[in-house]
Amino acid sequence: MEEIQTFLSGRIWLKEKTPFPLPTIEDYIQKGFIIPHKGIQSKQLSRILKSKQHHCRRCGFEQLSSFQCAKCKGPCLYCRHCIRMGRVSSCTVLITWSGPGIKQVPSHLFSWEGKLTPKQDLASKELLQSVRQNQSHLIHAVCGAGKTELLFPAVFDLLERGKRVCVATPRTDVVLELAPRFQQVFPQTVIHSLYGGSPEYTNYAQLIIATTHQLYRFEEAFDVIFVDEADAFPYTLDVTLQNAVNKAKKKAAAVHTITATPSDELLRQTVNKSVISGRFHGFPLPVPRFVGLWNYKKHIRIGAIPQKLKKWTMHCLHQNQPFLIFFPTIELMEQALPLFLILHSEILSVHAEDPNRKEKVLKLRERKVIGLLTTTILERGITIPDVQVAVVGADELIFTSSALIQIGGRVGRSIEYPNGDLVFFHHGISYAMDKAKETIEAHNKDSGFK
Repeated sequence: MEEIQTFLSGRIWLKEKTPFPLPTIEDYIQKGFIIPHKGIQSKQLSRILKSKQHHCRRCGFEQLSSFQCAKCKGPCLYCRHCIRMGRVSSCTVLITWSGPGIKQVPSHLFSWEGKLTPKQDLASKELLQSVRQNQSHLIHAVCGAGKTELLFPAVFDLLERGKRVCVATPRTDVVLELAPRFQQVFPQTVIHSLYGGSPEYTNYAQLIIATTHQLYRFEEAFDVIFVDEADAFPYTLDVTLQNAVNKAKKKAAAVHTITATPSDELLRQTVNKSVISGRFHGFPLPVPRFVGLWNYKKHIRIGAIPQKLKKWTMHCLHQNQPFLIFFPTIELMEQALPLFLILHSEILSVHAEDPNRKEKVLKLRERKVIGLLTTTILERGITIPDVQVAVVGADELIFTSSALIQIGGRVGRSIEYPNGDLVFFHHGISYAMDKAKETIEAHNKDSGFK
C-alpha cells in the first residue's frame, strides 16, 4: 500500500500506465483508496438539442479529436493537447488517490552559506510573511537580482512545517537550472525534477521543481506553488497551463509569482508585491547597443554573414568569451550555422524541439563549445559566466520588449563577470527595442546608476 500511496498521492494518472499490476489497482479501487475518472468528461449544454461539451479530465482541453478505437470498437474522442503524456480518450481511465494521506516526518537541512543583500532580505521576509498568511505574493526583480536565493527561507519554512511545495516554470531550461541549486541548498530533501523526458519517479517528494506542463499530472497536491517566470511563453497564452496550476494546488493554497518582466495584468492582480531593481552584485544591468544590420536575411541566404555580425563574433572568439546569438526563426538560424562553423568549428545551434538541447547548453556552460546560435528558447533560465549576447533581427515581432529584457538579462549575471556586451542588430528600431532599453535604464536609475 505504501508504494502505491507515495506514487499516486497528489497525482492524476492513467490507470494502465501505473508501475503496479492492474489487479492490485482494481483491488484498491474496490476498497475506496483509489478513485477512477473518465478520461474524457462531458457536460450537457442543451437538453433540447442534446448537445454536449467534452473536455480532457487531465489537462482540461476542449478541442478534442476522434478516432476508430480498437479497444472499445467504436469512435472514440481523445486529447491531442497532452498526448505526449500518454493518450487520454473516452475509454481510458484516470485515477487519483483517496486513501490515507502521507505522514510527513520533516527532516530537512538548510545548507546555504550565501548572504542576501538588504533588498533581497527585505523581499525574502515580505514573501515569508505572505506565505505564512497564505496570501499570494509577486516578486518583481530584475534579471540577476537573485530571485531564487530569496525563495530559500520561505521554502525551508514550508518544508519544516510538513507542507508540500512546487516551484513551477514554463521553461525546461529553467527547471534544469533550478533543480540542482535547490538540491544543493536542501541536501536531505527528496526533490523531483519534472520536465519532458525527465526520469519517472515512483517515490514521494515534498519539493517538486517542474515545468507547468507537468502539472497536468497533479491534482490538489501542493500546499504552496511558486510560479517562476510567470510571464513566459507559453504559460501566458495557454489557459490550460494556468488551469493546471490551479488544479495542482490544494483548494485554499496560495500561488506566488516570480519574474523580471511581469505583465500589466499580473501587476494589477497582485496585492502583495516586492520590487528589486538592482542586481545582487551591485553592478548595473547591461544596456543594449542598437546596431543596424541591413538586409541581414538576404546576406545569410546567399551564404554570407553580415560584416558587423561577423566582426562581433570574431571579437568574442579572439577574447575567448562564450556567446549567445539569438535568431528570430529556426530556419534563419539553421541557414546561418554552416557560415559560423567556418569561423569556428565549436559553434552549435539549439531550439525548442532539439533533443540535445540540454547537452548543448551544458557544453557552453562547461566551455566545451564557444558559442550557441539559439531561438528565444534560451531567453530565460540560463546563467553562463562572461557570456556576450547578440540579437539578430531584434526588430522582429517575436522579440517583444519582455523577451529582449530577458535576453539582456543573460549578460553580466556573475559577480566575477558583472559586465558584458549586449547588442541588438536590427533592420529598423522597433517600439519593443526602445521600450526594453528604457526599462533597463529605468531599473538602473532606480538602483542609483546614472
